[in-house]
Amino acid sequence: MEPLGIFENFLNDPLFVALLVIMLGFVFFVYLFIRRTLTGFQEGVQKGQR
Repeated sequence: MEPLGIFENFLNDPLFVALLVIMLGFVFFVYLFIRRTLTGFQEGVQKGQR
């Protein structure tokens, strides 16, 4: 059995695809949340120095 065939079997499973989309969405959300938090912190530090 070739590895690509195993991957295609997973992609045909709707539950796996749904979990994959949810996990990727969560990772993307966490990235944006941390980025926004650090950017806001940096702006606050800069305003405090003025």
